[in-house]
Amino acid sequence: MQKRSNLLPEGFHDALPPHAEAASRMERDILDTLASHGYARVSPPLAEYEDVLTSRMTGSSKSDLMRLVDPISQRTLALRPDVTMQIGRIASTSMADVPRPLRLSYSGTVLKLRSGQLRPERSRLQIGAELIGVDSVAAASEVVSVAIEALERAGLTGITMDFTMPDLIDILSGGPLPLSSAQAKEVRRELDMKDAGGLAELGATGYLPLIEATGPFDDAMAKMRAFDTDALLSSRLDGIAAIADTIRDKADLTLDPTERHGFEYQNWFGFTLFADGFVGAMGRGGSYEIARPDGSTEPAVGFSLYPGPLVGTGSSGGKDRKTLFLPLGHDRDRAAALRAEGWRTVAALTEADSAQILGCSHILNGSEPTET
Repeated sequence: MQKRSNLLPEGFHDALPPHAEAASRMERDILDTLASHGYARVSPPLAEYEDVLTSRMTGSSKSDLMRLVDPISQRTLALRPDVTMQIGRIASTSMADVPRPLRLSYSGTVLKLRSGQLRPERSRLQIGAELIGVDSVAAASEVVSVAIEALERAGLTGITMDFTMPDLIDILSGGPLPLSSAQAKEVRRELDMKDAGGLAELGATGYLPLIEATGPFDDAMAKMRAFDTDALLSSRLDGIAAIADTIRDKADLTLDPTERHGFEYQNWFGFTLFADGFVGAMGRGGSYEIARPDGSTEPAVGFSLYPGPLVGTGSSGGKDRKTLFLPLGHDRDRAAALRAEGWRTVAALTEADSAQILGCSHILNGSEPTET
């Protein structure tokens, strides 16, 4: 008889002690930070009807979704790869009449059909905040500041914020540097690779300065302003510079005006968050528009964090709760009082139990904890 395999699917894993608790504690810390700034939590479902979910997907394909057939309705369901689009649905339907600006936060698991080299997990925790009804400099400044504060609360240091301009090529290709849609796609590809030779071969030499306008924020911004001879981008550049000024003392700042990865639905500005000791982005955000049922749109700005890599690194909250062993016959009232003070207790059930075996840092001797 063939034995059943206990292996999990590629990209999925169990969260075990103490990492599972560390993840929960970190999630709570981040959500508490968002709540302290007035962001009210919503919790959309893991699955939705595929056609409803994909109607709000921009820059993504149905082939990116994990799908299944609902045995009740016989309609195709899709497991969400991102929560942001669901927040847009909630804001434009159930909360359409709530006064703006509307501040919402969320936390939930998202499922990816395929894993990446830097992030091999296909099941990921996504935590975020959306400020809906406005995308002004003031709103964007609040969002970037809250995002940084949330990562700091999670224990991160050495945070870098990399700004981008998601619709930059659309503006330039429809104006001073005209391109067909096919040409624009090729130019974006070469800019993604920072390939000056490739741009020259395409005859798109006018876009070459954008490669150089990448790096430390002030230097890159100066190059962008020099590039913008027609002042076509001045309002966007002024806005991004104003946002950057509000967080100069909180994070290192860089600018990559043509970065597009993860910014499929953002418009005039976007940002990516990095931190010391971690490879890859810890989160992304920016401005975008939410489609309403009547065909109109509503501005919004927000961010999503993917804090999974923090768990188990010592950066997830920085809180190491001490564990107190309660021997047989211990004072139950005293134990309850210590739990109220923040102690974690583990009670002996048999004479064989001990603080060492159960991994406790302290033992209750009479009425006082003693380090083991």
